[in-house]
Amino acid sequence: MDLGMHYFTFTHPEWETTLADRLTETARIADEGGVNLLTVMDHWFQMVQAGGPFEPMLEGYTTLGYLAGVTRNVRLSLLVTGVTYRHPGLLAKTVSTLDVLSRGRAMLGIGAAWYEREHAGLGVPFPPTAERFERLEETLRICRQMWSGDDGAFEGEHYRLAETINLPQPVRGTVPVVVGGGGERKTLRLVAQYAQACNLFGAPGEEGLQAVRHKLQVLREHCERLGTDYDAIEKTMLYQGDALGDVDAFLAQMEGYAAAGITLVGLMPPPYQDPVPWATRVVGDVVPRLQQV
Repeated sequence: MDLGMHYFTFTHPEWETTLADRLTETARIADEGGVNLLTVMDHWFQMVQAGGPFEPMLEGYTTLGYLAGVTRNVRLSLLVTGVTYRHPGLLAKTVSTLDVLSRGRAMLGIGAAWYEREHAGLGVPFPPTAERFERLEETLRICRQMWSGDDGAFEGEHYRLAETINLPQPVRGTVPVVVGGGGERKTLRLVAQYAQACNLFGAPGEEGLQAVRHKLQVLREHCERLGTDYDAIEKTMLYQGDALGDVDAFLAQMEGYAAAGITLVGLMPPPYQDPVPWATRVVGDVVPRLQQV
């Protein structure tokens, strides 16, 4: 099993003067220590459950562009891009640029967006849920077209593009897409139809494992109905627990998740602490053993 690192908070001791240095050093440790995927959030205000809008937050794609310049190996993505924040044609170009400048390490993590307060606070329209999912599907179609040989028009319900020209193209010709979330009727259907990876939430204990097994079974059913190769989809999850408190217990849990089909688990540094010692322990104590799971 591979390990991802989700850098979801910038609230560390003395962050006002150390934010950039700690982010850089954590990324370097991850990159050199065998971490497979490094992600940051696509939020403009910090989430309420992580301290709220008056905690520091960096814009996601600017951050990934910076991280591309200070790393060489690790894949880079937002977890996940909110579909409401950027016009899809511009988003496809932004992600293509990240991929070219990182030499093929970009992924497009994307979802329907949910944080209404930051939309209202910054003047961004926040459509109803059904419309956001419609826009998400059109965005996935537009990205697929822009990362292809078709540079013609796109006519959708919400977006109309006269030309889908995109040069340079991504290094691999396309960028792998991660649709985040476990919604069974819409989200997992979009994974099956358009994505190369899913991202679910995992938690300690049997209940968390059973929930992930159920979501993956739903994904399999969508794949069977749509004629998609279920086994070709990368199954990732964000772990909502402490991996370092008892590494042996964590690795035992990951054996169950691996048996269920999860191939990458994302860990998050604890808030209000220096992430550098945490990252050092993760790459030293967890990564080598996790790769054997």
